[in-house]
Amino acid sequence: MADRVTVIGWDGSPLTDAARAALQAASLVAGAAHHLALDDVPERAERIRLGSVALAARRIARHRGTAVVLADGDPGFFGVVRTLRAPEHGLEVEVQPAVSAVAAAFARAGMPWDDAQVVVAHSRNLRRAVNICRAHPKVAVLTSPGAGPAELALLLGEVHRTFVICEALGTREERVTVLTSEKAVDYLWRDPNVVIAVGGHTRPQAPVDPDPAAAGRPVRSGDGWLAGRTPGYPDGPRGWAGHGPVPDHAARTDGRSQELRAAQLARLGPRSGDLVWDIGCGPGLIAADAARFGAAVIAVDRNAEALARTTARAAESGVMLEVVHGGAPQVLERLPEPDVVRIGGGGLRTVEACADRRPERIVTHATTRDEAEATGRALADRGYRVECALLQSVEMDTVDWTERDRTVVFLLSGSRM
Repeated sequence: MADRVTVIGWDGSPLTDAARAALQAASLVAGAAHHLALDDVPERAERIRLGSVALAARRIARHRGTAVVLADGDPGFFGVVRTLRAPEHGLEVEVQPAVSAVAAAFARAGMPWDDAQVVVAHSRNLRRAVNICRAHPKVAVLTSPGAGPAELALLLGEVHRTFVICEALGTREERVTVLTSEKAVDYLWRDPNVVIAVGGHTRPQAPVDPDPAAAGRPVRSGDGWLAGRTPGYPDGPRGWAGHGPVPDHAARTDGRSQELRAAQLARLGPRSGDLVWDIGCGPGLIAADAARFGAAVIAVDRNAEALARTTARAAESGVMLEVVHGGAPQVLERLPEPDVVRIGGGGLRTVEACADRRPERIVTHATTRDEAEATGRALADRGYRVECALLQSVEMDTVDWTERDRTVVFLLSGSRM
């Protein structure tokens, strides 16, 4: 088997002395076509053009001698190192990194990137990468053929972002283009490229009827301290589903118990890369919390004031989400495909319309047993495994320990089979 595999990152700059020495000693060199054309690759070495890294790793494992793998940028950052180090290949790997394509792209754009999300887009996971762009104000996308700037823009649809597109970084054909996302579909882009998608905001604009207790509360700002988080909102409010050390103004006017919201969130399980529909979003407590978990969120309500409260709640929480004004189920026809759906209102027709879109999970509630049974049948008839729990919540006044409010509701969830 190969005595040693040295993985060398290349960013267009001259190779280091150590990298050149490793190449000169190599009896096998693997890399893309532009890597194998480098002057430092010895003529005597066997050459493998990288397509499938797993196939190349198997060939390298059978090779008797010293192997070098050339890769763009930092090969340990979404690169070939992970595949080469897989236990089944049994390879001893030494890495000599270069500047990663993401770092180079942000350098070309003159932007910091410690607050950016970084995703890899392939045709099989492009929709999830797009959902990250929906949910975060700064995202670097390492693209691939069939999952490039034009495809990102098409799936973003009416969500407008500024694209910084960095093509062929480190080569003579390098080009950096800045344009709005909807214009990216009009061009052919060179591979490989990196897309920096920037847009949206998390700073409050004009909250409608904010929590009176928040008056005069300073908005935190300053440097971020945790990579991937937006500076100024490193933590957000503590608690979720309206829970916290101080009762939330929106929670007091929501008309639903904190326990119901918490149970609905637990069953939704929103996560990064998901698109969540929150139908009948009310003041946006669940919508904002789903976004805090990393999901992209579309909040739908027929009440414009509710949407204004949802927008204010999102800004207070330091997250981005979309709001859609209209009544379900009609307004749902123009929305992109959801992964999970929470239905806070709209009736049985809305439940049926959501189930017809085949999300992974649907969560809703009913106030009567008849309504719960009808909802459960609608979900089961459309191929969902249905669970139902009778949830009772009693809020106590802790001054005299008397009952303040009681809520009884049927909590339903459907999981796609």
